Amino acid sequence: MQAAKRLEQIGAYLFADLDRKQAELTAKGVDVISLSVGDPDLPTPAHIVDAMMEGASDARTHRYPPYGGTKEFRQAAAAWFARRFGVTLNPDTEVLALIGSKEGLAHLPWAILNPGDVSLIPDPGYPVYRSSTILAEGVPYAFPLTQERGFLPDFRQIPSAVLQNAKLLFLNYPNNPTAATAPVEFFAEAVVFAKQWNLLLVHDNAYSEIGFDGYRAPSVLEIDGAKDVAIEFHSLSKTFCMTGWRIGFAAGNAEAIKALATIKTNIDSGVFRAIQQAGIAGLTGPTHPLAERLRVFQDRRDRVLATLRRIGWEVPAVKATLYVWVPVPGGASAAEFASQVLDRTGVLITPGTGYGKQGEGYVRLSLTVADNRLDEAMQRLEKAFGPARIPSVTHGSPTS
Repeated sequence: MQAAKRLEQIGAYLFADLDRKQAELTAKGVDVISLSVGDPDLPTPAHIVDAMMEGASDARTHRYPPYGGTKEFRQAAAAWFARRFGVTLNPDTEVLALIGSKEGLAHLPWAILNPGDVSLIPDPGYPVYRSSTILAEGVPYAFPLTQERGFLPDFRQIPSAVLQNAKLLFLNYPNNPTAATAPVEFFAEAVVFAKQWNLLLVHDNAYSEIGFDGYRAPSVLEIDGAKDVAIEFHSLSKTFCMTGWRIGFAAGNAEAIKALATIKTNIDSGVFRAIQQAGIAGLTGPTHPLAERLRVFQDRRDRVLATLRRIGWEVPAVKATLYVWVPVPGGASAAEFASQVLDRTGVLITPGTGYGKQGEGYVRLSLTVADNRLDEAMQRLEKAFGPARIPSVTHGSPTS
């Protein structure tokens, strides 16, 4: 058998490669601490787990769910959106349940692009934007995100010849991998740009609730007229530490929602009803579990930034996401530096080139490992790259 040529264009998924490398080293007896993947180690809040267990015990949930999500879940998502962003959504036409936001982002190009159509993709950016465009026989066009501009794009630099064939514009703030944030004014500019060039603006807002020091990320749908051109993707994975549960939703432009729903009805059979009940519990339940988890992640951010700066690495401020985007010191390439760190410390970090050419010169560290392991990783880095040592610290983690 020979695999399809399109697979050669997308290559192996970045984190699958990292998982494989970690397994190889572990098999050799290396105590690897992985700071590579944004998979929260903290438990899903207890009230969400309880809702799932209750739902799974009800035989009525064992049958096929509605393709677009239960009415109750879509209503809960719309109500959450109204409370959080002040945006009114029609749960019947402007909300769609997803098997995690990654699934929806991956399927959207199939619903919008014809062969040869262009997707405008941030570089560095979440790899799925590019790979899903290629799988849909579209053409990815990477626009640069640079530190000098706060990792915000300059739409004026995209050639008009490219824009004439473009159908999709992917944005993601708070941003993975750079941890950059965007003001409401930027989204207003993006909406005008999308209308000017007849683009569907696709905003990946998976990290909207992971903000520090009181930061609250906006939604693109807050902009007047945004629903004419925009669809936004939300994930319960990071907000409620539910990465393994696979549930999220898309919201916004009704035509885009309908097109994506058509793809999904031909590919999957929806989200398990009991998981949707758990999602409802998260969206409508108490807010203190999220606040508790944010305190843990913010404390980790503070310790990581303090260590890296003590070593002498120049690290930008981080006020959102679960990542620290670090300029590579000393002029090495991102891959060389990540390899050097792994060889010298046993700490696995992600080379920025895994997110695009503009990721060269950067590495990404994740805050989603247990406190004792994170402190051990910081101790190893400081021992290998700086003169000081970090004292042992005991930290608590939320349980509910």
